[in-house]
Parts: sequence; C-alpha cells; structure tokens
Amino acid sequence: MGGASALRGAGGEDPARRLYGRIGTFLTDQRLDPNPANYAFAYHLLANPDGPLARAVAALTDGGVRLTQRDIETLGCENKPVANPKAIVQKADGLVAQTQMQVEGFEDMVTAIRAETEGFGRDLAASAEAMQRSTGGDIAEIAGITAAMLERVRTAEARLDSATREASELRKKLEEARDNARRDPLTDLPNRRAFEEAYAAQAASGERICMAVCDIDHFKSVNDRFGHAVGDRVLKAIADALSTSCKGHLVARYGGEEFAVLFAGVDLAAARVTLDAARAGVATRQYRLREDDAPLGEVTFSGGLTAATAEDSYQSLFQRADQFLYAAKTAGRNCLRSD
Repeated sequence: MGGASALRGAGGEDPARRLYGRIGTFLTDQRLDPNPANYAFAYHLLANPDGPLARAVAALTDGGVRLTQRDIETLGCENKPVANPKAIVQKADGLVAQTQMQVEGFEDMVTAIRAETEGFGRDLAASAEAMQRSTGGDIAEIAGITAAMLERVRTAEARLDSATREASELRKKLEEARDNARRDPLTDLPNRRAFEEAYAAQAASGERICMAVCDIDHFKSVNDRFGHAVGDRVLKAIADALSTSCKGHLVARYGGEEFAVLFAGVDLAAARVTLDAARAGVATRQYRLREDDAPLGEVTFSGGLTAATAEDSYQSLFQRADQFLYAAKTAGRNCLRSD
C-alpha cells in the first residue's frame, strides 16, 4: 500500500493510470489506430516529453497538423536522438537544388566547349586542305599532324556530345525526384508538403483562398472488414472524385484517410458548392468489390471548409478548417461544415 501511495500524484491519481489516459487522448487526437505499434510510439513520446522524439513530433505537428501513420513509421520509437524532420527535408531540398544547379552549369559549360571545338575543327580542316595543296615534304608532314589533330577533335566532340546527353538525362531525373518528394505514391496527388508550399505561394500572390479538410467516414472499418488493398482502392476513388469535382484547384492527400483542397480565386459559397458536389457524388456511387462484385457498402466523407482572412496564417486557417471537419463528424458525417 505504501509503495502504491508513493507513486500517486498530488491529485491522488496513479501516474501510470494518468499516462495511460494521456496515451489514449493522444491517439484519439491524432486519429491513430490504437494498435501496439502506435501505443508504443505514444508511450515513448509521452513518457519523455523533453526527449528527441518529442522534439521531432513537435516540429511535425506545429500549427495543429496531425501525425500520419507514415510519420510514425519514419520516426520510430527507439530511445535515440532523432533529427528534426523539417530540417532533414530542408537539407535534402538544398542538396537537390545545389546538384541541379551544378548539372545545369556543367551542361552549359559542355555546350560552350562543344561550340569552341566545332569552330577549332573547322579551322583545322581548312588549314589541312590548304597544306595538302602546297608542295614540299615539310608541308606534307605538317598536314599529317594536322589531320591527326582534327581526328582527336572529332573524337572529343563525340565525347562531349555524349556527356551533354547524360547531363540532360540527369537533370530530368533530379526534377522527377523533386516532384516525387511532393507527391503521394498511392493516389498520385500532391502530398502535405506540396500543399503547404502551394498555400505559401498562393498567399503571397494575394489571391482569394479557401481551404477544405476532408476525411473518409468510418475508413478503419473498411480496412478491418475488407483489408488494406480494398482500403487503398477506396482512397484512390475518393482522390479521383475530389480531383474531378475540384478541377482547377489543388487537391492533396494530407495523410492517412485525410485530404485537403486549396480553392484559389473563388469565394466561400462557390467553394462549398464545388466540394458538396464531390461529397454527393461519392455518397451516391455504388461501390463493389473487384474480386466478386459484392457490394462494399456506403462510402462517404465529411469536410470542413473555411475562407482565409488577412490575419490568417497557414496554421490558423488549417486549424479552423479542421474544427469544421470535426463539427461535420459530430453532426453525423457525410456532410460539410463551414464559416
């Protein structure tokens, strides 16, 4: 009894029970499944609130952004130093940009050298022809040397041409790599990182902005009943529906079963009509299993929508849209809530 009492806090509550409650709250707030891996992650995070894992999570969730399952897998829960993920992303961006500049500079240099060697080759060819028309052994010897030099120049031109093609291909691959880093591999939509960058660019332009946060209703039950392969097909279907209905606006997979839409140049009423058309289209569609054509059941999503003000930051705008999403969930799902 004495040992148990010593472990209790000032409020008389067992610290272990209190930690258990905080873990449950964390998983609920982040909309993470209460599986062993996520529970272990939350335990390591909350048991050491000043540790490296906590600092990494704080950087990722700055502004009210929720963790995704991929974030959990990337960060892990081992008790070891964890680098700031935003710093890693920025460093990688810098390295890719620097490499691109070097490749482009190399390509320009090779092009300039090639132009010079072409001119040099033409001059040598003209000199060789002139020498061959002259008389005398010395002239013939010089002509032979010049011809050999001309052949070397032509070989160098061929190598430079090959190097130019390789540099161009490398630059294309780097551009593809940068694009892939901002794209969700399952749905092929822009990811959270690309969404945040697009918002920053749109806000800087001064154009009107509305933001929506959407979440598939009861998505966990789809995975539990039919498996993750079917869940992935549902995610793709929602992605296609949102992209089609919100054409001309940026649709991103924000993480897990959550999507975000950045409406530019339209007011709140127009954005709501567009988003509600997407919601209604998803709700009325009959989804079936590919394997046996059995009905999948109702698939719907809920959404929160808000218009940006001059005082808004990205974090405040996203938080407000997320609060409206929560209101839509509370209201029964398969609906929208907005300003």
